[in-house]
Parts: sequence; structure tokens; C-alpha cells
Amino acid sequence: MTETNEAVIAEALSVIDKALGQMMSRELVSSGEITDVLLDVRSLLTMPAHQIKVEAVAH
Repeated sequence: MTETNEAVIAEALSVIDKALGQMMSRELVSSGEITDVLLDVRSLLTMPAHQIKVEAVAH
């Protein structure tokens, strides 16, 4: 269970870091882009454990 939680957290942090890297150089970011990032993170955090293992292997 801990490994699964760590995998989810690592993937969520990866999504956040990628988005921050893309958005930091811009003065304006649309609410749609922010919503997309938040939905991606939310999806990762609510994904069933068996699906997380499959996603982690795919990346």
C-alpha cells in the first residue's frame, strides 16, 4: 500500500512540476489550463490502486 501511495504522489508531483515549468515563464495562464492541471492531479489521487501500477509501468 505504501509503495502505491508513493507512486501516486510521485506521479502527481511530476504533473505539478511539469505544469509549473511550462507556466512559470508566462505572465498569464488561462483558467482552463489551471483547471486541466488540477483535474490531472485529482484523477491521479483518486485512481484505483491497480490502475496506478499499470500507468506507472506505461511511463
